[in-house]
Amino acid sequence: MIAKTKYIPDGKKELKELPILHYLDANFLYYPVTSARCPEGETCVRGGQFVKIGEVIGTRKGTFFEQPMHATVSGEVVGYEKRVDQSGKVVDCLIVKNDKKYNFHSSIKDRSEAEINQLTKEDFVTIVKDAGLVGLGGSAFPTYIKLESKDPINVVIANGVECEPYLIADYSVMMNYPHEVIEGLIYAMKASGAPKGIIAIKKKYTEIAERLNFSLKQYSNHDIKVVKVGNYYPQGWELEMIKNAVGIKIPQGELLSKYGVLNFNVSTLQSIFNAVKKRLPVLERLFTISGNGIHNSSFRARIGTQIPDLIELAGGYKNVEIPKVLILGGPMMGVNVTRDDIVMTHTSTSLIVLNEEIFVEEPCIHCASCVYSCPVSIQPTQIMNAYKVKDKDALKMLQVNKCIECGLCSFVCPSKIHLTEYMRLGKRYASK
Repeated sequence: MIAKTKYIPDGKKELKELPILHYLDANFLYYPVTSARCPEGETCVRGGQFVKIGEVIGTRKGTFFEQPMHATVSGEVVGYEKRVDQSGKVVDCLIVKNDKKYNFHSSIKDRSEAEINQLTKEDFVTIVKDAGLVGLGGSAFPTYIKLESKDPINVVIANGVECEPYLIADYSVMMNYPHEVIEGLIYAMKASGAPKGIIAIKKKYTEIAERLNFSLKQYSNHDIKVVKVGNYYPQGWELEMIKNAVGIKIPQGELLSKYGVLNFNVSTLQSIFNAVKKRLPVLERLFTISGNGIHNSSFRARIGTQIPDLIELAGGYKNVEIPKVLILGGPMMGVNVTRDDIVMTHTSTSLIVLNEEIFVEEPCIHCASCVYSCPVSIQPTQIMNAYKVKDKDALKMLQVNKCIECGLCSFVCPSKIHLTEYMRLGKRYASK
């Protein structure tokens, strides 16, 4: 009998034991002028100009919003070059030569508790918008838009599940900066008017639960609780996590705010803390290099750092005679790239390098493994067949847009069919 697949190897144990190297010695920082959500952009600095940390250097433009770009080092603007961003695309990047002085812009200064207590909802929204904050769990959705919601909010959830294999950025944030996560959650509660906060983590992370609960003793005047949810994949998907953390079932496609819920990744909440308390944009992220084709290492590095610098520091590639498979992000939902001249962006957390193995795609054997394991109850093989014959009506009838691209269908397929890629292609074709 075919069983539903929910538990997959996560490969995190060894990565969590790696020391974290704080890398600040990049000679040049590269800032993509565009992003996956912002197909247009422009800079407001020119060659020869000196900038400081936190200074606005440009604006990325989306369909209905704009995001400021900030310098993460001090130094001289020296021009533009093309590099690969987190989406796997080659984009134009503004280059700043690092002067290694790390001078802050005059606008960067702490707010007092008295100042913070006087902030209104509109103030919080403006602060978050001006800091260019986005969802750091990978969505890159503008954070201020969530906080702008006019719906009454009953609970703000900090999503610390991080269920994708080989990713440990959120784990590191909760272990090393629990107070910043909690205070960021409190600011989100104040901004939205929510009386309650929840921090959702995996059941197996007892050390995280102890760390957070100990830290929460300092915030006893706030209704915030740590809630443990399942260890399975994709427990981190927000609708699944919300259902298990607070018991609210939200249909796909509905706004969370309509059900009195706001959900933020824990790293996003840390960025809210830094924006409100320190007037800082996102300057750094934890970045892990892993896989059997490279020396594994973890870094905390500035946004704009070149990944080849980190690869060299880690010890380089292993078995260089074997072709490599490069994955930006996690192995289930990440992006395959064919070159390593990648730059760190807000949503960069991991590069997985695997020694290439050749898998031959076999015909579908109609085992239904993909159907049983699909968390949104769609039929991947039928969607694949509809896409192959370019049947847009069938794709819509089969609800291809419900796919969350979790990768489980490809993972469980005994025929090694790249079903998730067919789901992506089907979604694009159906939306034309």
